[in-house]
Amino acid sequence: MSELRQAGVDKLTARFLFPEDFIGFQGHFPQNPVLPAVCEIQLALAMLEAWKEKRVILREIVFAKFSSPVTCNEEVVCSCSVGMEDGGEALVAASVARDGRTVAGFKLRVAFEKEGRGRE
Repeated sequence: MSELRQAGVDKLTARFLFPEDFIGFQGHFPQNPVLPAVCEIQLALAMLEAWKEKRVILREIVFAKFSSPVTCNEEVVCSCSVGMEDGGEALVAASVARDGRTVAGFKLRVAFEKEGRGRE
């Protein structure tokens, strides 16, 4: 993750680049590496954890659509919009784009751990 940026109080963006040797490409698929969808969802979770400095707990994948594969050495930009809900949970609308074109979009319901992770 690079260039994590906050816009306003609830919008985040960050850039990601997965090298050929990224473990997620192993077996997915031989001779045609594709970033697993779960890794794209993890982009948003990683951004939220860095932003809040707290562990994020995925409660539900409300919606997910993956329209184009991401392969090795392709830079993607993940954007998130966070809406807090009653009970301390948040509904996160996220998208992943490559070269300015959306390749995935999803909504996640998450909770934030009450205690901060702290810096190691």
